[in-house]
Amino acid sequence: MLYRDQIERAAALIKQSTGFYSLTGAGLSTESGIPDFRTPGEGIWEKFDPIETSSVEVLKNNPRVFYESAFNRFASITMAEPNPGHYALARMEEMGLLKGLVTQNIDGLHVKAGSHKIWEVHGHLRSGYCQGCKKRYPFEELVQQVELKRIPPVCRNCFDVLRPDVVLFGDPMPPIFYEAEDTLRNNCDLMLAAGSSLVVYPVAYLPRLAKKLIIVNLRPTEYDHAAEVVIREKCSKVLDDLAEMLATG
Repeated sequence: MLYRDQIERAAALIKQSTGFYSLTGAGLSTESGIPDFRTPGEGIWEKFDPIETSSVEVLKNNPRVFYESAFNRFASITMAEPNPGHYALARMEEMGLLKGLVTQNIDGLHVKAGSHKIWEVHGHLRSGYCQGCKKRYPFEELVQQVELKRIPPVCRNCFDVLRPDVVLFGDPMPPIFYEAEDTLRNNCDLMLAAGSSLVVYPVAYLPRLAKKLIIVNLRPTEYDHAAEVVIREKCSKVLDDLAEMLATG
C-alpha cells in the first residue's frame, strides 16, 4: 500500500472510531533529540547497564552512583522541545477525535505540546520527592542541588535522599497505569501506537485491549500482524500528515 493510501486508511479508521486512543514510545521523542534506550547500536542501554546505574536498588544503596551516572541523562531530557508529531496528537485531541494518550516517555513533551488527557505511565521529570517523608519538590530542586555538588540531593525536611518522579527498574507500576488500562479496556475501539517497539511490559500488553490497531514505527513489532495499518516512517511526519488530513478531509 502506498504511503498516501496508508494515511487515508488510517484517517478513515479514526473518523469511524468512537473510542480513539494513542500509545507513544521513544521513537516519537528521538526526533526531538532524545536518544532511545533499545535501538541496536544506538540505544542507551548498550552503553550503560540500567540495573547498575538506574534502578531502585542503586538509588537506595548507592545514591551517589545513581546521581553521577544516570541523573545527567534525566536533566538533559528536560531541555527538549516537542516535534510536529507531539503537536499533531494535541491537534487530534483538540478536534475531538483523540480521547486520550498513553505514553511510555518521561520527557513531558506531550504536555508541552498542549495535550491534556495523558497517562504518563513511566512518570515524568516535572517533579521529585523524598524517599523518606515523601515531601514533593519541583524537579529543578534536584537539578540545582546536583549542580551545587550536593550528591545525592536531600530533603530539606528530613534529609533523606530525593528521587525523580519516574518509574525506575524495580519500581511497581503507578496507579495511573491501571487507570489507563481500565479506560482502554472499556472504551478503546482504535489505538494508534506510534514510536513504540511494543516489547516493554506491562505497557506492551495495552494494544490487546483495542479492537483495531494502527502502528507507526520504523521497525517491525510483534503486533504488526494484528494491525489494520502499519506505516514504516518517522512518527513526526506520519502524525503531522494524518492530523492535516483529518483537519481538511
